Amino acid sequence: MTGTPHIVSDVMTRTVVAVGQDAPFKEIVRTLEQWKVSAMPVLEGEGRVIGVVSEADLLPKEEFRDEEPGLSRQRERLADAAKAGATRAAELMSTPAVTVHADATLAQAARIMAVRHVKRLPVVDGIGMLQGIVSRADLLKVFLRPDDEIEEEVRRTVVSYLFPGFSHAIHVTVHEGVVTLRGHVRDTSLVSVAVRLVHAIEGVVGVEPRLTSEPEEAGEPRTQGL
Repeated sequence: MTGTPHIVSDVMTRTVVAVGQDAPFKEIVRTLEQWKVSAMPVLEGEGRVIGVVSEADLLPKEEFRDEEPGLSRQRERLADAAKAGATRAAELMSTPAVTVHADATLAQAARIMAVRHVKRLPVVDGIGMLQGIVSRADLLKVFLRPDDEIEEEVRRTVVSYLFPGFSHAIHVTVHEGVVTLRGHVRDTSLVSVAVRLVHAIEGVVGVEPRLTSEPEEAGEPRTQGL
């Protein structure tokens, strides 16, 4: 079957820009600007993640600058109005933090980002201590996998597994992550299975199945295609 999926620890950034819960507003702004990031974890104690502070958390201070307290718009957006008056990270951060564990698969991390509408996730251990950070860009690194490496895995984990007696008759080529399977097989019902398994290999961008039933031999019925 296919190889072990890449996990978050394979692609995450281990050096993380973070602030303590008592960091003042201006220090947060300076840190975001200095490190060219749009959000960072907020830590307490020895490094437990308790929230995330982002540019979006800081903007209400400017947005509500000219608003008078008690206006209906502020009542409708009490959380943002409260952040407009906040002065330190603990008051500004979004909490609880949306995090991921280092042993989560890249697919799991991508799903969390999509569902929670975040661009990056602090990576924590079992007690919430910061271990790294993973971004959308990190999850895309798997598509930098070399074509020859993908080809070898397709041959080893899909072709040899599904077609042990015909692997010599199946040609695998990979170009820019697109896998093409050519050749003859005895049971064409396995073609859709092969496509599904190849798609599951990390780094694969697409699959082009060009597999047909083996040439008919005298006295032997021809296997029907898909």
